[in-house]
Formats: sequence, structure tokens, C-alpha cells
Amino acid sequence: MKLYIGNDTCARAAQLVVNELGVKHELVYVDVSTKATSNGEDFATVNPLLYVPVIKLDNSGRDVISETIIISSYLADQHPESGLLPPPGTLERVKADQFLVQITTEIAQKHVPLILKMMTEQGTQIYVNRLLRAYQLLDDRLADKRSYLFGETFTVADAYVWGTFWNNRSGVNVDHLKNLAAWKARVDARPAAIKTLKEEAEIAAIHKAQIEAQSS
Repeated sequence: MKLYIGNDTCARAAQLVVNELGVKHELVYVDVSTKATSNGEDFATVNPLLYVPVIKLDNSGRDVISETIIISSYLADQHPESGLLPPPGTLERVKADQFLVQITTEIAQKHVPLILKMMTEQGTQIYVNRLLRAYQLLDDRLADKRSYLFGETFTVADAYVWGTFWNNRSGVNVDHLKNLAAWKARVDARPAAIKTLKEEAEIAAIHKAQIEAQSS
């Protein structure tokens, strides 16, 4: 399986899920600005929408799957023993899926216009307030001292929030949310999270060196 990632994108969540599961994979780095890939592939032929994450399966059809939630859920469902998601068709799964969609709409998508500085001053404040509200709800959820967002078991939801923790880039300060900070420290300390950041940094550096060598 190939996993296409970028630098500090939501692909980091899918990569964390892959590493938590121990799924054998080949990482392919995609430069977010130029769409150049570390293996020379034309990324437009992989995902015409030109964003990561994407996985390309090793099955006979070499099927391609995109979208962070879909990739993470697919992989979790292939390994039900992991506990990364409840079984499909259960009310618990519906609640988990609802939570994942809310992360997309209320956290991941709200950061992007702030990072790209696409907003008016009024719009910026609206988005900042929406993000602060979303993170406050997460902090409240963790107030009972649970280890992770759905209890004592690490799930796809934890991977997704961790992979889109773009506060430094968007300028939304959540330092006052102590439960959330403790949660993030727990996720940061997981071996799979450490591995994810290390691999991302290494392949990004290799790609940068390749580009510099080609232009020299």
C-alpha cells in the first residue's frame, strides 16, 4: 500500500492510524504547493483533486481511496481488534462517525482560511471563536480525566484531532485548555505518533534535497 502525505496536513492523522495498526506501507511525499511527488509520480493521476491523504492499495485494481475519515475508517475496519472504531452498523459507530465529521467541519476546515489569511477581520474573529468553542467542547469531554476522547482506548478520533492540531499556524491560542493539553501530550508520547512525525520529517527532507539537486 502507498500512503501519500504532505507536510503538516491532515494526512498526518491517516499516517498515525497506519502506524498504530502496523500496516505495511510505502510513504510518498507530495509537495502541497507544487504537487511534485517524492517518487516522481504525476499526482494528478492519483488524485485529480490534488490533495492528501490518499492511499493506493495493492489489490488487483490498485484502488485509490482519499479523504482522511474514509481512509482511517477503512483501515480501522480491516483491523477490528484494534478498537480504533466501533463495529459498523452500531449506534456507537454512528456516534464516532458523527464526531469525525464534526472534527472536519468545526476544526480542520475552520483552521484553513485562518492559515491562508483569506478572511476579513470580522470573518477571522468568527472563525477563531468557532474553533475556540470546538476545542472547549473537547476540553470539557476530557474533564472526567479519561485518557482519550472516547475513553481509555485510543481511536481514530484522537488521531484526527491530533493530525489537525494547527493552532500555531492559524494563531488560535488554546493554552488555557489544560485537559486538552494533557490529552495532546499523551498522544504525542505514543510510539506511533513519534514514528509518524519522524517519518514525515525525513521524507520531506529527502524530497527537498532532491528538488535542490535538480535545480543546481
